Amino acid sequence: MPSDSGNTLDINASFRGGGRSVEFLDQINKASIVMLAETGIVPRDVAQRIAKGIAEVIENEKNGKAGFAPRESADYLDYEPRLIKVAGQEASRLHTGRSRQDLASTIARMNLRDGLLQTIAALIGVRESLLTKAEQHIDTIIPAYTHGVQAQPTTFAHYLLAFESALARATERLQETYVRVNKCPLGAAALATSSFPLDRNRLAELLGFEGLVENAYDANHLAPIDSALEVAAAISSAAIQTGMFAQDIHAQYAEPVPWFMLAAGELTGTSSIMPQKRNPAALEQLRAQSSILLSELQTMTWVSHNNRPGMFDYRMYDPVPAGRALQVFKLFKQVVDALVVNKARALEEVQADYSTTTEIADALLQRAEVPFRTGHHFASKLTDFGRGRGLKLQEIPFAEVARIYEEQAKEKLPLTEKEFREVISAEYMVFGRTGLGGPQTEESRRHMAKTGAALKLDQDGMEMNREKTAESNRKCKDEFEALKK
Repeated sequence: MPSDSGNTLDINASFRGGGRSVEFLDQINKASIVMLAETGIVPRDVAQRIAKGIAEVIENEKNGKAGFAPRESADYLDYEPRLIKVAGQEASRLHTGRSRQDLASTIARMNLRDGLLQTIAALIGVRESLLTKAEQHIDTIIPAYTHGVQAQPTTFAHYLLAFESALARATERLQETYVRVNKCPLGAAALATSSFPLDRNRLAELLGFEGLVENAYDANHLAPIDSALEVAAAISSAAIQTGMFAQDIHAQYAEPVPWFMLAAGELTGTSSIMPQKRNPAALEQLRAQSSILLSELQTMTWVSHNNRPGMFDYRMYDPVPAGRALQVFKLFKQVVDALVVNKARALEEVQADYSTTTEIADALLQRAEVPFRTGHHFASKLTDFGRGRGLKLQEIPFAEVARIYEEQAKEKLPLTEKEFREVISAEYMVFGRTGLGGPQTEESRRHMAKTGAALKLDQDGMEMNREKTAESNRKCKDEFEALKK
């Protein structure tokens, strides 16, 4: 916002636009004149002329009338001369009891509120795609990694549902943040209200807010910061998880035959010099854009840091722009929809390593009361033996298996060859799980049903909030139109 001193150096240029700031100022002006007329602070006949002026300015700007080029600024000092031009000096009474401080705080909250609803919708879209893809891969076994090394097998459904769970928490944080953001600061004036008996609750109602930021000092100088920081933090967690997903899938492209791939199409590209290459361009963009988004979300932290209440630094009409987040989550959804899994190749990768040896120690304990650490040492020795000879786990002769166990445990192996082969199979390990939240088929189906129900609730909640805001806008419009007559 241009400074009150009227300096020609416009240090506020970067904070002029963003989101729907100009539109939101128009809504605030309509709500303000309705309230001022209802309370009698502005006589109804004067309020009527001001309301007609507000409508005329909007129409003139819409039609590009001379002297009414579309505003790039939501600053009231840029707006008021236009209103006075069509409605006379008495139109300045619209600003009764207001300040650019509480106007800016209100516009910022309206942008945050609007951005939150759009971001929640985008995250719900990603989660729906993750669930749909998971439903197609309940029995698809894939390798999973810790420390960047193959650890244990799981299912692709289990993997996808893990990311859905993480994004569900991000959605929940955004929903909780929405409740706190959806409070109205208007009527706080500069920081201590005014001598005019404004009806702040009526302003909040007309603008679709659920209550007030009551303390006027807080409303303009503390709440704008922590609300924006909270929105940025909630989106940041989702941005990090998005980047992790992109990196995880992208890592498979180092393999000659990846088991995860993007379907051929607009999300992949070819090399300008190497005709054989198919580059996963969308994965690189998803990772890069997630990182850029994360860096942009730190802006509010740094402009607010080490500052005093009431300073210019954090005065942004659109403190956490939703544009890049929406692009990132749209691309995330496209990536999930385009993922193709080579089931046979994924299982081959599991069988090429020793990630099922964990089950040997568990089976020995469960079936023969062999102490876990004894079984663990045996499985480790078996791994070293096989790898040292270039053998896969399934290729180690059972006679060698029995010999290594007897040397290690000083007793015979309490498993037959059939039992041993069963225990080291990926299918046995993955689908034999019994723990809550595991990859076994029934548990995956239970998780999917729960996820589907949660998604429905989140979708309904988002639509309800949208409708509440839209209904308030309709009522405000009706009251404003009635005042004009």
